[in-house]
Amino acid sequence: MSIVAILVLLAVAWSALAIGQIPNPFRARTSQARLWRRAFPSASKRQIGEFLALFADAFSFRATETQKFRPDDQLLGVYRAMNPAKWIPESKEVERLAKELRNRYDVALADIWDERMTLGALFAHVQQKKRSDHQRTA
Repeated sequence: MSIVAILVLLAVAWSALAIGQIPNPFRARTSQARLWRRAFPSASKRQIGEFLALFADAFSFRATETQKFRPDDQLLGVYRAMNPAKWIPESKEVERLAKELRNRYDVALADIWDERMTLGALFAHVQQKKRSDHQRTA
């Protein structure tokens, strides 16, 4: 087998292993659950977990990696860590996140978008929407 064929096989194997992994700056972190609970004491672990699972699914991250994201992680920071060559988010990940936020929480990402938006700020919008919906039905 030629060296080129071996290198191609190694590259394919490496990329298959990397699918679903979060970008390097986040991968080395331990669980950030304590920061989420501190930032959102009135939110349940389940609510935080569901939100992070939605985010991870939109970006095709493994579910086991969701706890490595902090409330102060910027959405564009995560996107740019995944796609360092692209400066303008035109990705399917951001579109999928917007769609899932609308479907699950009735939150329009386009209406609240800010380039510096963090995961915590987005979760705060989700929590606020839930509270306002609950107050309307009560």
